[in-house]
Amino acid sequence: MINLQEFIKSFNAQTQYQTGMVVTTVITCYSDRSFTFSVKSPPAAVLLKAAAKIAKGSGEPNRDKVASVTMDQIREIAQTKLPDLNTTDLDAAMRMVEGSRSQYGAYNWIARLSRMTRRMTLAYT
Repeated sequence: MINLQEFIKSFNAQTQYQTGMVVTTVITCYSDRSFTFSVKSPPAAVLLKAAAKIAKGSGEPNRDKVASVTMDQIREIAQTKLPDLNTTDLDAAMRMVEGSRSQYGAYNWIARLSRMTRRMTLAYT
């Protein structure tokens, strides 16, 4: 067991700028009742909900789209998540957020048009 009051005080001090946001935390407890913890960035789904200003995602994300998210919002979310992802490339991080976005039921018309144009260009060259 750890000293819960000490943990709460440390946790609140480290996350005071993220009030109201869900964050992932990794806690390591030692046998002498000491602990260390690291606070990660919020999950992509939480950031997508905040960007789209919706309460919850779609029940059927492949059929019912509940919101729209712009590429600028996706880039901002990817930059927020970048330290916790297994990549250092912003484009790869944006593709990861895009995957979360499509599973959440949000839509991005600009990204779809960009992918279609890219496919057409590759098909004709």
